[in-house]
Amino acid sequence: MDSDTVASTPRLTLRLHRESDLDRLVAIYSRPDVARYLLEEPWTVESGRVQLDRRLRRTGLAEPVGALSLVIERAGLAIGAISIWRTEAERRTVELGWTVDPEHGGSGYATEAVSAGLRIAFGQDDVHRVVAQMDARNTSSARLATRVGMRQEAHHRQDFWSKGEWTDSLVFAILAGEHPPR
Repeated sequence: MDSDTVASTPRLTLRLHRESDLDRLVAIYSRPDVARYLLEEPWTVESGRVQLDRRLRRTGLAEPVGALSLVIERAGLAIGAISIWRTEAERRTVELGWTVDPEHGGSGYATEAVSAGLRIAFGQDDVHRVVAQMDARNTSSARLATRVGMRQEAHHRQDFWSKGEWTDSLVFAILAGEHPPR
């Protein structure tokens, strides 16, 4: 296992970001069908550099404001990313987000990666709850959240102004006691 590998599954490696990931991440995040549901516009090389610089600093959850940003790698190729970040230390809550290249969709990679992300989150002694918030139009992510054991807790109507329109948000969550142990 490389020193930057945080977790692995039978088919995937979840590792810290590297400078060399820029081109591959831009290829994924520049796609309009990927960026549609994200907060940012499609990435350019310049905006990708800014995003990658942020991700390179997100290396752990130990601090009260900790964040962990990981590349999802399949056979040496970056196919997406997951991020886990602390949102409310006193409530022992972290949020989990994910993006997978649609070219690698439909093979269970996202389910594998997000399941590993949940194991990482709940591997922290103080994490009680993991939430995932998403654009309600992103039905694939909503199905994925359900598949990994999260339950839908809210559907906020037109609560977020994104890219020139009001959008709905879904909130999913799972508690430590509901997540199967390792």
